[in-house]
Amino acid sequence: MIESLDPLSFYFWKPILVSIVCGFIVGFERQLRGKPLDVRTSVLVCLGTNVYVRLGDVISGDHADTMRILGQVVTGIGFLGAGVIFNRGAQVQGLTTAAVVWTLAAIGAAIGFDRYFAAIALSVVVFLVLNFLEWIENRVEHMRRGAHAHDDREPKI
Repeated sequence: MIESLDPLSFYFWKPILVSIVCGFIVGFERQLRGKPLDVRTSVLVCLGTNVYVRLGDVISGDHADTMRILGQVVTGIGFLGAGVIFNRGAQVQGLTTAAVVWTLAAIGAAIGFDRYFAAIALSVVVFLVLNFLEWIENRVEHMRRGAHAHDDREPKI
């Protein structure tokens, strides 16, 4: 696993490239919708989580526990996600973006544990969930209540 920290090794670059791809898949969707989570942030959340997990794995032994490091990353990501949640009048906004940040960390952790195909598949699933479920919400009137209510006077883009 030490070769995973050697920048001249393929094993160093493979998880970085997968982090970029996964972060791009999810971040592209968020950026197109004008959400606070853009491509750069998405890539960095994936990449950062991947690096923390890999470092935890490299230094594991008597002095480190990879699962404890992962737990701390999850806690830290919770604070990052909480930063995008805010109230606007009677509505809470940013919950989906916060959930996406949390999920990106999970995808980054999968990459850190060398589960590349799973990470890419999860990124595609997140992209589909964000798009397909919104499509359903826009077509099923009962799902457009409360925080999900649409103002029909505004043109749909």
